[in-house]
Amino acid sequence: MFNINIMSDKPIYEQIIDSIKELSLKHILKPDDKLPSVRQMASMLSVNPNTVSKAYQELERQKIIYTVRGRGTFMSAYSERPIDYERLEKALEGLRNICVELVHLGYDKNKIYEEIDKIQLGIEGGIK
Repeated sequence: MFNINIMSDKPIYEQIIDSIKELSLKHILKPDDKLPSVRQMASMLSVNPNTVSKAYQELERQKIIYTVRGRGTFMSAYSERPIDYERLEKALEGLRNICVELVHLGYDKNKIYEEIDKIQLGIEGGIK
């Protein structure tokens, strides 16, 4: 369920964050769904509990999840997530960089749109 690659250059806590966000977008994780506890998630992924805790703290800061003391950690509803303009700007800058790279690889605007459509279908339909 959670895609973690220990050989990746990307830190494991960031991979956990990305995985939870993707599962949310694919509606596999829905608002108010309970997430595994930090210890359970660490055991499932064979990682240090501090790594999972760091991921959960960042997801909570981004309002992707929320914690109820004594009950657990849950997914937030989309409507409860305010726009984080700093993150949005970073994401758009990343998209700009990717588009520039694709143009240098020979992609035209239509081919870039096709790739974006494929990605969107994968997110919405659970297909990669």
